[in-house]
Amino acid sequence: MLIGRKKEQAILRNLLEKEEAQFCAVYGRRRVGKTYLIRETFNYQFAFQHTGFAKAPLSKQLTGFRDSLQRASGKRFRIPRSWMEAFGMLEDVLSERTEQKKVVFLDELSWMDTPKSNFVSALEHFWNSWATARREKDIVLIVCGSSSSWITKKIFRNRGGLHNRLTERIHLAPFNLAECEHYAEVAGLNMSRKEITEAYMILGGVPYYWSLLNREYSLAQNIDRLCFGTDGKLKGEFNDLYASLFENTEPYLSIVEALGEKKVGMTRTEMEEIIGKTSSGTLTKRLDDLELSGFIRRYACLGKKERSTLYQLIDPFTLFYFSFMKNNKGADEHYWSTKLESPVHNTWAGLAFERVCLWHVPQIKQALGIAGVSSQVYSWTYQPKKEQEEGEEKEEGAQIDLLIDRNDKVINLCEMKYADSDFLMTAKEEERIRHRRSKFVEITKTRKAVHITLVTTYGLKRTAHAGIVQQVVTMEDLFKE
Repeated sequence: MLIGRKKEQAILRNLLEKEEAQFCAVYGRRRVGKTYLIRETFNYQFAFQHTGFAKAPLSKQLTGFRDSLQRASGKRFRIPRSWMEAFGMLEDVLSERTEQKKVVFLDELSWMDTPKSNFVSALEHFWNSWATARREKDIVLIVCGSSSSWITKKIFRNRGGLHNRLTERIHLAPFNLAECEHYAEVAGLNMSRKEITEAYMILGGVPYYWSLLNREYSLAQNIDRLCFGTDGKLKGEFNDLYASLFENTEPYLSIVEALGEKKVGMTRTEMEEIIGKTSSGTLTKRLDDLELSGFIRRYACLGKKERSTLYQLIDPFTLFYFSFMKNNKGADEHYWSTKLESPVHNTWAGLAFERVCLWHVPQIKQALGIAGVSSQVYSWTYQPKKEQEEGEEKEEGAQIDLLIDRNDKVINLCEMKYADSDFLMTAKEEERIRHRRSKFVEITKTRKAVHITLVTTYGLKRTAHAGIVQQVVTMEDLFKE
């Protein structure tokens, strides 16, 4: 059963209603359900479908394409010698199909584009000289791939024959909390919203990861089984995930490992100090690739110049891997269960909950009643000067992970706190928040009203120190569609 994805299904189905030939690209990170969405939407009925082979040479790619041609036509074909010849054979097969609309589905497109294969040129020729030139205008071409960077570079930003040829593009994002809850209900997992939130903190909204949860076990038992068990299905996922997306994985892993060490994120300059100098263009490409794949986010610091742009690791599973899996290769099969409520778990939970909130900013805006107000999302940091005068009181830095800068002259300064019950605002915590707000106003010189907004699991205990908070957003709000 397909969960959610109503908007995406509507776009795909609408392709069949168009008079002209249609060319649609579906992209998104690995394991997010792109192939399943397309197959379910079209009820597995295609005039032709083919999936590329991972890390396979041109000869195997062409042999596999030949096999797909035979399945679609029921005829025998020789192995094509080039992609140009392969697409010529596809034209012959499609010409004999009788569907009113001929849906062609090419999956894992980047895998077909082996070095010096001229795959993209052949695809351009197929689309421009045949698919769009037919009087019938009956071709619906859907391409898909987990390498969002490849699709962006070779399809979206193509400056050759595919320039501006796409008629639709669909970015398939991970599930949000509401969609995960729906999935859990359909799968009979019987999870509370707190458990769903905790699962999201580990698995993110990746449908494949959620499909591995067993209804017979608790969440802790499932994580032990999947991530730390001898044959855990997610035990090697981290390496497989990055290896499937990037040919040379080491530079990408160096970046995410560096970002994993710093909660607030890093500027390019800070990153280069850790991973080593590289050409500006190369680092830009790698950062773009990671951002397009949904592993990191790029965000501006309010009031700072563009060179202060920060990059932050936001993929929940990657964060979980660095916190618990990376250095525990020989951990016992109940490792996660033994870490619950430990200091290292509590530290991770606070950070992981913040990432969940960053994935649900639209829901936070809705809860604040500002969904219709134009706004920008920022983070902000302040580092005091390293050298101080003798006798000068040591100045504290300040960090704000989520600022919502609204056009109605208000800035929401969001404090994100994970708690097992209503959050208790202590005198020390109130002092920290006041320091952040005052330092933010002082440094940015903003004239807007700054509202302290608490985003937490259950709510806020009413104490003498709670008055600093003007608005409270709870876990329940994050589950809104």
